[in-house]
Amino acid sequence: MKLLVLGGTAWLGRTTAQHAIRAGHDVTCAARGTDVPAGARRVHIDRDLTDALAPLLDESWDAVIDVAREPGHVRRATRHLADRAAHFVFVSTCNVYADQSAIGADEDAELLAPLPADEMASPEDYGAAKVAGEDAVQAAFAGRHSIVRAGLIGGPGDPTGRSTYWPRRFARPATDDDAVLVPDAADLPTAIIDVRDLAGWLVHLAERRIVGAFNAGGEPHPFPHHIDVARGVSGHTGPLISRDGEWLVARGVAEWAGPRSLPLWLRDHDWYGMNARSSARAMAAGLVRRPLAETLADVRDGEITAGAGLTDDEQRELLALRPAH
Repeated sequence: MKLLVLGGTAWLGRTTAQHAIRAGHDVTCAARGTDVPAGARRVHIDRDLTDALAPLLDESWDAVIDVAREPGHVRRATRHLADRAAHFVFVSTCNVYADQSAIGADEDAELLAPLPADEMASPEDYGAAKVAGEDAVQAAFAGRHSIVRAGLIGGPGDPTGRSTYWPRRFARPATDDDAVLVPDAADLPTAIIDVRDLAGWLVHLAERRIVGAFNAGGEPHPFPHHIDVARGVSGHTGPLISRDGEWLVARGVAEWAGPRSLPLWLRDHDWYGMNARSSARAMAAGLVRRPLAETLADVRDGEITAGAGLTDDEQRELLALRPAH
C-alpha cells in the first residue's frame, strides 16, 4: 500500500507507522512533529491551518489512518482527501457512547451528540468531538471507511501511566515490608488493549479495506485479576493493603489517572461499562489481543511515570496510617 498516516510521531500513530513499514508498505507520516519512524517519509503539516493538507493533494493514497482528536482536523482531512484516498481508517474512542454503565454493550449503543465546533473547549468535549469526526468520515468516505472505537490503550510507551503503574509499583514497593496500597474494587471491570495489537490491526483494516465501526478494547477482567497479574509478572509477594473508596478519597487519593491517584480505579458504577464493552466485531474482523500478562511484563521495568499514580512518599504516607498490629 501507499499509506498516509496523519500523525505518526506520537505513541499510537508512531507504532502504527512502524507496523506498516515492517509490513512492507510505503508510509508517509504527515505531522507537525519530526520524530517519524525510520523508513517513513515525513511531510510537515500544521492541521490547525485550513490548507494544512495542500502538500499531500498531488498524490493518491491506498489508505489513510487518522488519530486526530479535533473535529476540524478530521472534517478538513476527509473533505480534501475524499477523491485522493481509497479508504479511511479513523481512530475514535469508546467515549463516544452516551451510556457508559452497560456491561457488554456493542457498537449499536446510542452515541453522544456530535460536537458542532471544530475545536474542543475542554476535555469533557472529547467524546462528542470524536462523534463529530466519525460523522465526517462516514459522510466523505461512505462505504470505504473503518471507524475504530478504541478502549483504554496500554503497553510500551504508555505516557499516561495507567498500564505501567501497577507492575512497576509491585516491582518496587516503597516500604521495607514491600506492602502496596490497593483500592477495594472487587467488581470493577478493567480492560487494556496493547498499543502494538491495536496498531497492527489498524494496518490490517487498511490493507483489507474493511468497512464498519468497531469497538477495540482489551479483554475485560475484574480489577483484582489485573492486580494479581501485575503482581505475578513483578514477583511481588508482600502484603496488599486494601482500602475502600471513602477512605481513599478522604485522604486525597484520585481515581483513574494523574497525580496522587490509583490508576484504573473508578468508584462510579455508571462508568463500569466503559471497560467492559463487546469487541466481538473487531475480533471477527481480525483483531488479535495478546495476554494481559505479556503487556504488563513488557512495561514492568522502568520508573513510575511522573504525575501518574502514587509517588513513593505518598505510598509511605498512606501506608503509615495502617492500624498497628
